[in-house]
Amino acid sequence: MKHTDGSAHRSRGLSRRDFIRGAGLAAAGLLAAGCQGGARPAQGQPPAAAGAKSTVAIATAQDYGRDRVYSQVRDLLDAIGGLGDIVSRGDRVAIKVNLTGGTSVRPLPGASAIESYITHPEVVRALGQLLRDAGARELLIVEAVYEWASYVDWGYVEAADAIEAQLIDLNDTDPYNDFSETAVGDGSFIYDRFTFNHVLEDVNAFISVSKMKNHYSCGVTHTMKNLIGLVPMRSYRLSTRDNHRSAFHGEGDTFSTRLPRVIMDLNRARPIHLGLIDGIKTTQGGEGPWIGTMSPIAPGVLIAGKDVVATDAVATAAMGYDPTKEPPNPPFLRSDNHLNLAYELGLGTNRLDEIEVVGPSIDDIKTEFEPCWD
Repeated sequence: MKHTDGSAHRSRGLSRRDFIRGAGLAAAGLLAAGCQGGARPAQGQPPAAAGAKSTVAIATAQDYGRDRVYSQVRDLLDAIGGLGDIVSRGDRVAIKVNLTGGTSVRPLPGASAIESYITHPEVVRALGQLLRDAGARELLIVEAVYEWASYVDWGYVEAADAIEAQLIDLNDTDPYNDFSETAVGDGSFIYDRFTFNHVLEDVNAFISVSKMKNHYSCGVTHTMKNLIGLVPMRSYRLSTRDNHRSAFHGEGDTFSTRLPRVIMDLNRARPIHLGLIDGIKTTQGGEGPWIGTMSPIAPGVLIAGKDVVATDAVATAAMGYDPTKEPPNPPFLRSDNHLNLAYELGLGTNRLDEIEVVGPSIDDIKTEFEPCWD
């Protein structure tokens, strides 16, 4: 029986996405009916030409200087063909960031949160400027934040003001009156639908901007794993005492099979059109200071691609890992490799020989990360 946590929220009936899926257009990656930009490429859609490879771009930056980050993000997007097939003039675009843990978590000594385990606002600011140049009419920065102070204390109010973006807390219904119930589609693993803020359906393009990190449960967390933060936390807890989406993990050690498949369900319910990974300064050995083995590391890289499976695979390889390994091989020590699941579903490729890397090679920028051993 499929879980439908959060189904108590009132639905609007047949959603735009349900209508599109029912019409057999989901594989084309269409979003809301009447999108001004027309059809968008589906997440991880295999290259149309026989033998074509997914393109992922790498750029280097040693710090978060505004001009340097902007120029490198611009060059990354140019290297993967620009934004023309993702954003059209007048579009509404959502940018999903990773602001995990909340402001009450004490960062590591000498390493701020934005320079260790959450998406840096300068990367989002640069992306937003380029989206505006591409014709985006409305920009939305979205995350199910632990508290609104996450946006305030971590520099997102200033970044949003600079690019005239709206900050959205996905834990709430605002700016709508209720949540949507968005279907995963045929072949869902754990959930057949998710409780989402309607904004996730009412955008023309959806972009995931993540930190390059290890993860205790999933081995690595990049653009696909970032979608765990799409749903309101209170709808996906086993207990009201839990401060994370414990229903996604399940009871005991069931997370080893459950959590990677929840990630797949989320990515099919809300496909990603562009992935951008902040690996300028980050952490190894854990996704946040609550993991005792976590320590700062500075790979000095940015990675982007429209096939987000390939994008996450390149980031995983840049951390010194084989993105096709299964447990108990690092970094996938405790759970199934969600990148392999994505490959099997046809969402994209994590096979490096099927990926064209533009810019520095993976070997040129590789930084060996310690996995979450304990």
